[in-house]
Amino acid sequence: MNEKGLKRIMIIIGTTLMVLICLFPFVWMVVISFTKDATFLGSSYVHFQFTINNYRTVLSDPTLHFLDYFKNSVIIATLVTVVTVTISALGAYAVSRINFRGRMAVPIFVLGLSMFPQISLVGYLFKFIERLGWINTYKALFFPYVAWTMPLALWILLSYFTQLPKDLDEAALIDGASRIQALYKVIIPLSAPALFSTALLVFIAAFNEFMFALLFTTDYRARTVPVGIALFQGVHGEVPWGNIMAASAISTIPLVILALIFQKYIVSGLTAGALKGE
Repeated sequence: MNEKGLKRIMIIIGTTLMVLICLFPFVWMVVISFTKDATFLGSSYVHFQFTINNYRTVLSDPTLHFLDYFKNSVIIATLVTVVTVTISALGAYAVSRINFRGRMAVPIFVLGLSMFPQISLVGYLFKFIERLGWINTYKALFFPYVAWTMPLALWILLSYFTQLPKDLDEAALIDGASRIQALYKVIIPLSAPALFSTALLVFIAAFNEFMFALLFTTDYRARTVPVGIALFQGVHGEVPWGNIMAASAISTIPLVILALIFQKYIVSGLTAGALKGE
């Protein structure tokens, strides 16, 4: 066997192992979600007995409020995505196109703020939100989520906008367009891959966030899916693993489908700033 063939085999083996490792938790979750009486913790094996009752319970049991949690997560994540991407696009355009003093300090400052761990901020945030009377409302999660996801969105869009030739929007300005018109008529259409990837990553981050949702919400009216699923064990006497896995699968599958649909935009958007344009 020549060296080229050996490298190809090693790549195939390595890729296969990586895919299996990544897929195993998801496959295990789906298997347990279809298992009857999945009280397997501490056992050396799982006796698989197929059932769809776990999904039926999650979707129909009014005490679980899963559909309320799911609705809250979708609404909050969607609003956060729209606002975060919009503000980040404006900020990235300003930093990449407009010369002003300290413009390069803006993304560094934003990135520096994002380095603070959540646990160091929740105490002050809780007092502030409580004083405003926002506990257990969408606003209690919306504003922290926007602040939390904006550094990621800003840096992705900034890396993409920076590589676009300035001649494009300068030509639009010469033709009489304003800065805003140059942004949404020229830059935005050319930045679809970066916008799609940024929007999806922000949506997933907001949809899956746990700590703020745990501390700033108290019941199903504003509580999100991650916290709701984590508290399933508080609703029942024993940990209902089948219900937890079914709820997790329902919550995960839409995100996986979105990622698969827009995967080419995600890859091109995230690698856009890797190579500097000519």
